[in-house]
Amino acid sequence: MDLNSAIDMLNNENSNANGEKSAFVAIVGKPNVGKSSLLNRLIGQKLAIVSRKPQTTRTRIMGVLTENEHQLVFIDTPGLVKSRNALDDYMVRSVNESVAGVDACLLVVEADQKVSKADLELIKKFTDMGIPAVLAINKIDLVPDKTVLMKQIETYAGMFDFVAVVPVSAQSGSGIEPLKEELKKLCMDGGHMFSADTLTDQPERVIAAEIVREKVLRLLDKEVPHGVAVVTESMEESEFLTEIHAVIYTEKDAHKGIIIGKGGQMLKKIGTQARIDMERFFDTKINLQLWVKVKEDWRLRPNVLHTLGFDKSDFDN
Repeated sequence: MDLNSAIDMLNNENSNANGEKSAFVAIVGKPNVGKSSLLNRLIGQKLAIVSRKPQTTRTRIMGVLTENEHQLVFIDTPGLVKSRNALDDYMVRSVNESVAGVDACLLVVEADQKVSKADLELIKKFTDMGIPAVLAINKIDLVPDKTVLMKQIETYAGMFDFVAVVPVSAQSGSGIEPLKEELKKLCMDGGHMFSADTLTDQPERVIAAEIVREKVLRLLDKEVPHGVAVVTESMEESEFLTEIHAVIYTEKDAHKGIIIGKGGQMLKKIGTQARIDMERFFDTKINLQLWVKVKEDWRLRPNVLHTLGFDKSDFDN
């Protein structure tokens, strides 16, 4: 037996002795069913941005939940959409890659809604790839008549043999603990993949940019379309303060003016709300400086998407 084999055997023995188990779980579903909100509720910390606009999540965001011997590694995917531009191509490919590389999937659907085309496509993937899946029926707090949930459960149960079906509310937290327990049953021996205090694999610059983008989408829900991207250009830490410089990119000059606002008031409001969330997440004082720039039709141009932080290889095929 060589040294590497001996080390692997020792590590496996230690892992099994500790009873540590883990599972990689992709959170999937059509846009705007609450996947990001559910991830944040499961982790107990805001990792993915949330807004009323659909397709808020653009990249896979990994969140890690460690409770005693169980570790759940969540991948929050973009909503499965019909491709209209290079950004949509990236999002669809992100979903497909996530489903292909996990131990299980968590399909999120909205309470009292019909089965969507996206749901059918995802269920077909589960079937073709032999992936176990849990169904979470979200937003049950918005459905007064709970008998409709039984019909919805019967419909989905007839399409796929889900490991479990759990009605939940990401907003109120109802059903979250039962959902965790069902997901923990999918964990396998082999130890934890991350240290117990790990929350996400996302770089701090990405988290900072996503926090700013969330504030833009929330504060300008009606005025500015979805064509907004944020890039953290610099992030310098000192003992008592972190200096963050970020640029908000939009597709039109008119949108730039709206984001800045009269006398710079809207940009100031965006910055203030983002700074409060950043200080809570990074546990330090933040000096946030924001700029707004125009990149016309950036969602249609793979090279521009690459400059905004998306992986260029995802647009080459």
